[in-house]
Amino acid sequence: MPGKAPSATGQAHAATMKAVNGVNGSSSEQAGDTTFAERTPQGRLLAQRGLYAGPSSIVSKDLYAEVLEGVVTRRRHSIVLDPSARVTGNTYFGRFPASYWQRWTTVRQVRLDATVSGSGHLRLSASDVEGEPRIVAAQDFEDAKGVSVSLEAKIDKFLDGGALWLDLSTEAGETLTVERVRWTVDAPEKIRPTAVTICTMNRADDCMKNLEALAADVSSLETLDAIYVADQGNDRVDSRAGFEQVAKDLGDKLHYITQANLGGAGGFTRGLYEVAGHTETEHANVLFMDDDVLLEPDLVIRMTAFSNRAANPMIVGGQMLNLFHPNQLHVGAEYARLNTLEPGQPVEHSLSTADLLGVDEETGKPNRQERRLDAGYNGWWSCLIPYEVVKETGYPMPFFFQWDDAEYSYRARAHGFPTVTLPGAGVWHADFHWKDWDEWHRYFNLRNSIITAALHSPFNLNLLSRVLLAQLVRYLLGMQYGLSHTLIKAVEDFLEGPEILRDGGVSAMKAIKEIRDRYPETKRHDPTNVPGIASNDIGIINTAPRPSMQRLVLIKRIVDRALGRTRFGLGAIPTDEAHWWHVALFDTAVVTDANQEGVRVRKYDRARMIGLAKHGVKVINRLRKEGAAVQEQYKRAMPELTSRENWKRLYEL
Repeated sequence: MPGKAPSATGQAHAATMKAVNGVNGSSSEQAGDTTFAERTPQGRLLAQRGLYAGPSSIVSKDLYAEVLEGVVTRRRHSIVLDPSARVTGNTYFGRFPASYWQRWTTVRQVRLDATVSGSGHLRLSASDVEGEPRIVAAQDFEDAKGVSVSLEAKIDKFLDGGALWLDLSTEAGETLTVERVRWTVDAPEKIRPTAVTICTMNRADDCMKNLEALAADVSSLETLDAIYVADQGNDRVDSRAGFEQVAKDLGDKLHYITQANLGGAGGFTRGLYEVAGHTETEHANVLFMDDDVLLEPDLVIRMTAFSNRAANPMIVGGQMLNLFHPNQLHVGAEYARLNTLEPGQPVEHSLSTADLLGVDEETGKPNRQERRLDAGYNGWWSCLIPYEVVKETGYPMPFFFQWDDAEYSYRARAHGFPTVTLPGAGVWHADFHWKDWDEWHRYFNLRNSIITAALHSPFNLNLLSRVLLAQLVRYLLGMQYGLSHTLIKAVEDFLEGPEILRDGGVSAMKAIKEIRDRYPETKRHDPTNVPGIASNDIGIINTAPRPSMQRLVLIKRIVDRALGRTRFGLGAIPTDEAHWWHVALFDTAVVTDANQEGVRVRKYDRARMIGLAKHGVKVINRLRKEGAAVQEQYKRAMPELTSRENWKRLYEL
């Protein structure tokens, strides 16, 4: 059982911590000058800032404020309207998510403060669940010179949906400058301390950019007490030229940790572990943040303020915008169909891959998330976890990565801690559909999804077996033999029981990479230099439409494959057309990777197909028969797997 056997990471270098305020090389139990304690607020609580430009030039300013008419100059912290201009803050980052504040916090009034110069009009506007606007407060100005203005709004008519925002306008001959826009609420009696945790693995440049972004805004991040960087790579963040300066700028807030690679679960959990070891209060927050995101630092303000005024402790998630398409929202809120191993399902009424500057095709209304949504879980690209949740439910599972975020949210919900995905708290992350499915990490996705289903779903083994068998058949028909073996290995390892999690996934990662290396189609090639195939001989052969009678087509493809019958000898297939019913027609298919960086060569191998099919059916049948007993093993082991003692062992402290 975990916690009793020696760690498989024992040959790796011991995890050490360097608090870059001058205490170097100390052990984790003593390291770090930050002691987390609640503090008395000084004035009102900043809930979010009114910003008019993003953190990068790739981000449209229309996500912050939209110019409806006239000439307007938008800067990060200020906006200037020339005569006869109109601007609305009814935008993704411009809106105050009043519906969420009314449902989940004790706040019933919000105040917008700003500094105004010149002449013009300010309108505090609101929407309802249908997006219909109304004005809740307004003020006009004439020849103002740095005048402080406050507009107040009750948070009392937003329970099912709606938001607040600031509109600005000028008439002929008027010029208006508005700056230092702040949304504030009454402060709680005590402010929760918050630590940001960034897990990184050989993405030193990406991590440095986010540290620099936090350092540049650190004076505004009043609720941020510490930043932990868990560096698990050999291309280390502290090797970068700018690290010394960013460490100086962040001062004793920054704590830099190096440790053996324990995946995302091990990296993020390290932040929870450190905060728990240095806190004087259970009312502390840990904000997980990916290393490769484009950060909007105001996210820290929005998420921590929401948590500080929440009626009860809860997980607060940030939203993901697509980095390659910066105007797109990945999803408004999501859940997982656990028993069928389907994460990332948009909840009812959620925006999904939505252009935030566009309109809904059906209604013609702008893509705004007016309706309040209940999330099942939130991805760890940005996710705030209160210490009360850790104290009650334990630490994350040592999954290495994949499904660790979903499992933790569903476990927390079972203990009375919901997950809220907060609109307007967003970071940009690489688009998921540009990531190839046929990679070694698919093993962890499958294995961990089955474990999560065993822990938090009815675990209908007949249904689960059908799902896995259907996946296996599709992979075999698509000549993805390495991916088929990946699936089989994931199921086999689940059946080994909780012992497979003893080393946090290190040996499993090595094993699956070795297995996949035996299969040629798992390797990526330059499209002009495909081994054994002349580049000019590879022409695109497009797919037919999706079959209307898929079951009959599936049977036909299986029979044809078993008999070795093919329609095409060689052809290229675009990634969005690489469906099983199309690929199964080829002897050799050159398929574009989802990331568009190369191609894979899938070649029909009857012996491998039949061998993997027999192996897979045998393993899935074992799952159907033995799964219930294995499920009980995981349930019994979960308290130990998620204990502080187990993670201390994994960190070799």
